[in-house]
Amino acid sequence: MADEPSLGELGRLIQLMRGDIRDDMAQINARLDRMVSTDVYTVERAALERDIADLKKDVEGVQAQRTADADRVTQTRRWLFASVVIPVLGLIIPIVALLLGGKG
Repeated sequence: MADEPSLGELGRLIQLMRGDIRDDMAQINARLDRMVSTDVYTVERAALERDIADLKKDVEGVQAQRTADADRVTQTRRWLFASVVIPVLGLIIPIVALLLGGKG
């Protein structure tokens, strides 16, 4: 019987266990307070996916604009070549041919 705890000791042990359980529950509640609910997570996830889709559309628009700008620059170069270089060559070649033909 000497090894068995008294009622007072059992009472103190039960009080310690209750305190430990209370502390554990407080820690669990603190963690739960920091967690996001499933509904909020779902809404935020959908908004994030929408934002990413919008950004993709914007990037595609910018890329299309760059392609259009590059095509416009290419067309401008072609126009300049056709309107300036070809007529100048058209004037120079007969003059050179006349000069070379006149010597022979």
